[in-house]
Amino acid sequence: MTKGGMESVEVFTSEGKGRGLKARKEFLPGDVIFAEPAYAAVVFDSLTHVICHTCFKRQERLHRCGQCKFAYYCDRTCQRAAWLNHKNECSAIRKHGKAPTENIRLAARIMWKIEREGSGLAEGCLVSIDDLQNHVDSFGEEEKKELRTDVESFLEFWPPQSQQFGMQFISHIFGVISCNGFTLSDQRGLQAVGVGIFPNLCQANHDCWPNCTVIFNNGNHEAVRSMFHTQMRIELRALSKISPGDELTVSYVDFLNVSEERRKQLKKQYYFDCACEHCKKQIKDDLMLAVKEGESKPSAETVKEVIQFSKDTLEKINKARMEGLYHEVVKLCRECLKKQEPVLGDTNIYLLRILSIASEVLSYLQMFEEAADYAKRMVDGYLKIYHPNNAQLGMAVMRAGVTHWHAGLIEAGHGLICKAYAILLITHGPSHPITKDLEAMRVQTEMELRMFQQNELMYYKMREAALKNQKIQVMPEPSNETSPSLFHKKE
Repeated sequence: MTKGGMESVEVFTSEGKGRGLKARKEFLPGDVIFAEPAYAAVVFDSLTHVICHTCFKRQERLHRCGQCKFAYYCDRTCQRAAWLNHKNECSAIRKHGKAPTENIRLAARIMWKIEREGSGLAEGCLVSIDDLQNHVDSFGEEEKKELRTDVESFLEFWPPQSQQFGMQFISHIFGVISCNGFTLSDQRGLQAVGVGIFPNLCQANHDCWPNCTVIFNNGNHEAVRSMFHTQMRIELRALSKISPGDELTVSYVDFLNVSEERRKQLKKQYYFDCACEHCKKQIKDDLMLAVKEGESKPSAETVKEVIQFSKDTLEKINKARMEGLYHEVVKLCRECLKKQEPVLGDTNIYLLRILSIASEVLSYLQMFEEAADYAKRMVDGYLKIYHPNNAQLGMAVMRAGVTHWHAGLIEAGHGLICKAYAILLITHGPSHPITKDLEAMRVQTEMELRMFQQNELMYYKMREAALKNQKIQVMPEPSNETSPSLFHKKE
């Protein structure tokens, strides 16, 4: 079964997993298997005034909708493109007196689309909204309570002149949003800024070691001629060679967790028991829980104590980060590393988590040499754990490369930037803004490396002058989020 633009894939019944997607032709790493525009999408409540409501890019100055005073757009092009989806919302917000929460707004956009087009198969969709999983039957008491609140708020917002839907169908839509909402990111892919529904993507099953990745592409409206404008969409990209008939899988959670923890998370958020190869055989768990080997191998009691200390420290670090106390974060990281280093192995996830936070925060505080040392150790650990073409690995290697560049370690910095570029070419593609940024860094560091090899003294003088122009940006302020996860789950 295929549908407009989806000729390369088909829906099939996957044993023990319900529906799934499989390839109808061969794909190589980096190939786009399909691109899909959102069925409906909204910006998060906290960012409605800084993110464009059409392309989800973060912009300095946005145009506000003159009627509802709620929606913001990059320019007239984005505003015109949004009107079909914003028209009903605009009038409902004015009548209601204020905009409801993101969940209500997304449900309303879905319903208005159904009102316009019917709930059957939309153009380019392999499945209809009616057929998407809602898992409402599996909801716990707390989730049922939230669902009832959402349905009540929706009915208050929904205009009486619009098509009326039954309670069961409204609950179905909220269930679909809860377990199929996809996280949308800003143009650099570093911050989660909204949530959307992509029916074809919803058919891809989870695997902890998947053969595909999903990247959000904000599209491009900057071309002079509108025929060259591209639409906001997700892209399903191949991470490894895929043969015709292979199931296409994506990972719903970050791999950097032992199999038991990943399974718990998947059960809690997506209501299924993961039976992938990596979970069944607990592949890489030994690396993620590694302890120091050798004559002075620590006792099980010592390991337990250090892991508990690490967990407690991570809680304190989160609190300090929320309050912007970055020097306190560094102090906590150093104390924790002192306890971890004689006990935990180089790939232990508790050690890697602390190294990651320490390198990011020290980079922000411009303490680059110490940050580079931690970043190098973090990347060495990640390379042994992650799939070689993992987007989060690529981003971490990129951060480490920039940190080394700032520390004046041009050879290591250039090497890491090249490694990150090779990964992101596959996961994000050559036209993604972050890959383009990385390409510019790669060219710059290559030029600097040549200069360094010819005349070190001259290189450092030139570097001092270049730093005044800040060609490669200092890392942004550390965020309290990890990079956006695949599906948006309401906490």
